[in-house]
Amino acid sequence: MKTMTCKQMGGPCDMAMQGNTADEIIKAGDKHLREMVANGDESHKAALAMMDERWKNPAGGMEWYQKMQSDFAAMPED
Repeated sequence: MKTMTCKQMGGPCDMAMQGNTADEIIKAGDKHLREMVANGDESHKAALAMMDERWKNPAGGMEWYQKMQSDFAAMPED
């Protein structure tokens, strides 16, 4: 298991997400952003908008995804 923060994935806070794969952490980060915005947290709105826009541009989205994969691979196990 590894841990990445919201901030490490491009968000504004230090909330920790854990997972056995980068995909698990990415999904947890997505859920976190959406929940924070749904609960009225203004600081997460820009990160959520960037995330949504990222996937409208497949090349840019894939670049971010590959960076998250390599960052995850380089991290030590918890």
